[in-house]
Amino acid sequence: MTEQEKYMKEAIRQARKAAALGEVPIGCVIVYEGRIIGRGYNRRNTDKNTLAHAEITAINRASKKMGDWRLEGCTLYVTLEPCQMCAGAIVQARIDQVVMGAMNPKAGCCGSVLNLLEVSAFNHQVRAVRGILEEECAQLLTDFFKDLRVRNRQEKERRKALEAEENG
Repeated sequence: MTEQEKYMKEAIRQARKAAALGEVPIGCVIVYEGRIIGRGYNRRNTDKNTLAHAEITAINRASKKMGDWRLEGCTLYVTLEPCQMCAGAIVQARIDQVVMGAMNPKAGCCGSVLNLLEVSAFNHQVRAVRGILEEECAQLLTDFFKDLRVRNRQEKERRKALEAEENG
Protein backbone atom coordinates (compact mmCIF):
# COMPACT_ATOMS: atom_id res chain seq x y z
CA MET A 1 0.00 0.00 0.00
CA THR A 2 1.38 3.40 -0.98
CA GLU A 3 1.43 6.40 1.35
CA GLN A 4 -1.32 8.02 -0.75
CA GLU A 5 -3.50 4.91 -0.40
CA LYS A 6 -2.87 4.78 3.34
CA TYR A 7 -4.15 8.32 3.87
CA MET A 8 -7.00 7.90 1.39
CA LYS A 9 -8.13 4.88 3.45
CA GLU A 10 -8.37 7.24 6.44
CA ALA A 11 -10.41 9.70 4.33
CA ILE A 12 -12.69 6.77 3.43
CA ARG A 13 -13.11 6.04 7.16
CA GLN A 14 -14.23 9.64 7.59
CA ALA A 15 -16.66 9.28 4.66
CA ARG A 16 -18.21 6.26 6.36
CA LYS A 17 -18.91 8.43 9.42
CA ALA A 18 -20.89 10.76 7.16
CA ALA A 19 -22.81 7.82 5.68
CA ALA A 20 -23.67 6.60 9.19
CA LEU A 21 -25.36 9.97 9.76
CA GLY A 22 -27.27 9.69 6.48
CA GLU A 23 -24.98 12.29 4.89
CA VAL A 24 -23.39 12.04 1.45
CA PRO A 25 -20.25 10.00 2.22
CA ILE A 26 -17.37 12.39 1.67
CA GLY A 27 -14.32 12.28 3.92
CA CYS A 28 -11.09 14.20 4.20
CA VAL A 29 -7.79 14.19 6.07
CA ILE A 30 -4.91 16.67 6.04
CA VAL A 31 -1.37 15.40 6.51
CA TYR A 32 1.70 17.34 7.63
CA GLU A 33 5.10 15.70 7.99
CA GLY A 34 3.62 12.21 7.99
CA ARG A 35 0.93 12.91 10.59
CA ILE A 36 -2.79 13.55 10.22
CA ILE A 37 -3.48 17.01 11.62
CA GLY A 38 -7.08 17.47 10.44
CA ARG A 39 -10.04 15.22 9.76
CA GLY A 40 -13.50 15.96 8.46
CA TYR A 41 -16.58 14.45 6.92
CA ASN A 42 -19.71 15.83 5.33
CA ARG A 43 -22.24 17.14 7.91
CA ARG A 44 -24.33 19.64 5.92
CA ASN A 45 -27.72 18.15 6.78
CA THR A 46 -26.76 17.21 10.33
CA ASP A 47 -25.45 20.70 11.14
CA LYS A 48 -27.94 22.52 8.85
CA ASN A 49 -24.92 24.38 7.49
CA THR A 50 -23.92 24.91 3.86
CA LEU A 51 -20.28 25.19 4.95
CA ALA A 52 -20.12 21.82 6.74
CA HIS A 53 -18.15 20.08 3.99
CA ALA A 54 -15.48 17.52 4.85
CA GLU A 55 -12.67 19.71 3.51
CA ILE A 56 -13.74 22.84 5.42
CA THR A 57 -13.94 20.92 8.69
CA ALA A 58 -10.53 19.34 8.10
CA ILE A 59 -8.99 22.72 7.19
CA ASN A 60 -10.41 24.30 10.36
CA ARG A 61 -9.03 21.50 12.52
CA ALA A 62 -5.63 21.51 10.80
CA SER A 63 -5.36 25.29 11.18
CA LYS A 64 -6.02 25.01 14.91
CA LYS A 65 -3.41 22.25 15.21
CA MET A 66 -0.83 24.27 13.22
CA GLY A 67 -1.71 27.53 14.97
CA ASP A 68 -1.93 29.27 11.60
CA TRP A 69 -4.37 29.67 8.72
CA ARG A 70 -1.54 28.86 6.30
CA LEU A 71 -1.25 25.12 5.77
CA GLU A 72 1.95 25.17 3.73
CA GLY A 73 3.64 21.80 3.56
CA CYS A 74 0.32 19.98 3.93
CA THR A 75 -1.43 17.47 1.68
CA LEU A 76 -5.22 17.17 1.69
CA TYR A 77 -6.75 13.75 0.89
CA VAL A 78 -10.42 13.71 -0.07
CA THR A 79 -12.72 10.97 -1.34
CA LEU A 80 -14.54 13.20 -3.87
CA GLU A 81 -13.20 16.04 -5.99
CA PRO A 82 -13.82 19.32 -4.12
CA CYS A 83 -16.52 21.82 -5.08
CA GLN A 84 -15.81 25.47 -5.86
CA MET A 85 -16.07 26.55 -2.21
CA CYS A 86 -13.68 23.89 -0.96
CA ALA A 87 -11.25 24.32 -3.87
CA GLY A 88 -11.13 28.04 -3.08
CA ALA A 89 -10.53 27.34 0.61
CA ILE A 90 -7.73 24.91 -0.29
CA VAL A 91 -6.01 27.58 -2.40
CA GLN A 92 -6.54 30.22 0.31
CA ALA A 93 -5.09 27.90 2.97
CA ARG A 94 -1.92 27.50 0.86
CA ILE A 95 -2.16 23.70 0.92
CA ASP A 96 0.59 22.20 -1.26
CA GLN A 97 -1.20 19.21 -2.71
CA VAL A 98 -4.67 17.66 -3.02
CA VAL A 99 -5.07 13.91 -3.50
CA MET A 100 -8.53 12.94 -4.75
CA GLY A 101 -10.39 9.65 -5.02
CA ALA A 102 -13.43 9.97 -7.28
CA MET A 103 -13.96 12.86 -9.67
CA ASN A 104 -17.16 14.91 -9.61
CA PRO A 105 -18.26 15.66 -13.19
CA LYS A 106 -21.31 17.66 -12.03
CA ALA A 107 -19.69 20.02 -9.52
CA GLY A 108 -15.97 19.33 -9.24
CA CYS A 109 -13.66 22.31 -9.37
CA CYS A 110 -10.30 20.57 -9.33
CA GLY A 111 -10.34 19.37 -12.92
CA SER A 112 -13.88 18.30 -13.88
CA VAL A 113 -16.06 21.41 -14.33
CA LEU A 114 -13.28 23.88 -13.49
CA ASN A 115 -9.78 23.66 -12.05
CA LEU A 116 -9.40 26.33 -9.39
CA LEU A 117 -6.31 24.64 -7.93
CA GLU A 118 -4.04 25.50 -10.83
CA VAL A 119 -5.17 28.97 -11.94
CA SER A 120 -1.91 30.72 -12.78
CA ALA A 121 -3.37 34.16 -12.00
CA PHE A 122 -3.79 33.23 -8.32
CA ASN A 123 -0.90 33.82 -5.94
CA HIS A 124 -0.89 30.09 -4.99
CA GLN A 125 -1.38 26.94 -7.02
CA VAL A 126 -2.02 23.47 -5.63
CA ARG A 127 -0.68 20.23 -7.11
CA ALA A 128 -3.47 17.77 -7.85
CA VAL A 129 -3.30 13.98 -7.83
CA ARG A 130 -6.41 12.24 -9.08
CA GLY A 131 -7.78 8.71 -8.96
CA ILE A 132 -6.29 7.32 -5.73
CA LEU A 133 -8.55 4.43 -4.64
CA GLU A 134 -11.02 5.89 -7.12
CA GLU A 135 -13.19 2.78 -7.41
CA GLU A 136 -13.58 2.41 -3.65
CA CYS A 137 -14.41 6.11 -3.23
CA ALA A 138 -16.89 6.05 -6.12
CA GLN A 139 -18.52 2.86 -4.80
CA LEU A 140 -19.26 4.56 -1.46
CA LEU A 141 -21.19 7.24 -3.31
CA THR A 142 -22.93 4.80 -5.67
CA ASP A 143 -24.08 2.62 -2.77
CA PHE A 144 -25.25 5.64 -0.77
CA PHE A 145 -27.39 7.06 -3.57
CA LYS A 146 -28.75 3.63 -4.52
CA ASP A 147 -29.83 3.06 -0.89
CA LEU A 148 -31.25 6.59 -0.72
CA ARG A 149 -33.42 5.98 -3.79
CA VAL A 150 -34.73 2.76 -2.20
CA ARG A 151 -35.45 4.54 1.11
CA ASN A 152 -37.19 7.42 -0.69
CA ARG A 153 -39.32 4.99 -2.71
CA GLN A 154 -40.28 3.06 0.43
CA GLU A 155 -41.16 6.31 2.24
CA LYS A 156 -43.31 7.43 -0.70
CA GLU A 157 -45.14 4.08 -0.70
CA ARG A 158 -45.63 4.27 3.08
CA ARG A 159 -47.12 7.78 2.82
CA LYS A 160 -49.37 6.66 -0.02
CA ALA A 161 -50.63 3.72 2.07
CA LEU A 162 -51.30 6.02 5.04
CA GLU A 163 -53.23 8.45 2.84
CA ALA A 164 -55.30 5.61 1.40
CA GLU A 165 -56.03 4.36 4.90
CA GLU A 166 -57.08 7.84 6.08
CA ASN A 167 -59.30 8.38 3.02
CA GLY A 168 -60.51 4.81 2.95
